[in-house]
Amino acid sequence: MASSTTVSVILLLVSSLMVAALDGSMDQDFDITWGDGRGKMLNNGDLLTLSLDRASGSGFQSKNEYLFGKIDMQLKLVPGNSAGTVTAYYLSSKGSNWDEIDFEFLGNLSGDPYILHTNVFSQGKGNREQQFYLWFDPTADFHTYSILWNPQRIIFSVDGTPIREFKNSESIGVPFPKNQAMRIYSSLWNADDWATRGGLVKTDWSKAPFTASYRNFKADACVWSSGKSSCPSSSTSSSTSSSWLSQELDNSAQERLRWVQKNYMIYNYCTDLKRFPQGLPPECRTS
Repeated sequence: MASSTTVSVILLLVSSLMVAALDGSMDQDFDITWGDGRGKMLNNGDLLTLSLDRASGSGFQSKNEYLFGKIDMQLKLVPGNSAGTVTAYYLSSKGSNWDEIDFEFLGNLSGDPYILHTNVFSQGKGNREQQFYLWFDPTADFHTYSILWNPQRIIFSVDGTPIREFKNSESIGVPFPKNQAMRIYSSLWNADDWATRGGLVKTDWSKAPFTASYRNFKADACVWSSGKSSCPSSSTSSSTSSSWLSQELDNSAQERLRWVQKNYMIYNYCTDLKRFPQGLPPECRTS
């Protein structure tokens, strides 16, 4: 039928666009900022690795600052016994009233699952943690971790599946990250004072160095430079390249979000009544 042919053509176009979009070079977009050589650019700049040993971890940051965007990165996490290690991948602004959007991967003993920790800071206030297990082994291969950040919402996704949505709730007095440009940062560091079972499991340094790998960065984003954005002043642009500026979860994506949160969420600040005895944060009381 013509309709199925059309769908096939569209899928082919989408898949080809996705392949093209992943054709990037890490050394063009990032600088290794600390670690005394423990961070490395490999494969002609297509692969970046961070390592941690007893002496130090390592980290990198983006050359650009962004004010809204759809950010994709493929990561392969520390394999084996990664207990005590944290691989942080996040967007952050500077200053005492900073904004931040966090992925943090908390290592674990061999055979035990990683914990994916997410958080959103606005104007220096965080305490909005949600934590998940993953439905695959994140150390066996690369997987895509994405942040969609537009004026209406922040969506965290894994391999295209949304796991969390943080909506703009300024109408009920909740600050939302929308005025401060942010860089992308990542670091691999030792956090055995708290990361694994509250600090009960310590880092096994005989397994060092611990290494995480990064590739195929892609940013459909508004680059912020010299006080100006690379995007048009109107966020209602009809250009397909900026469709993410007004993107929201359709019915299918909402179903997948509910599936993840039902089966893989292990902590949600919005249900932690012991932590908020005076009442849950206002954004938790909206649909």
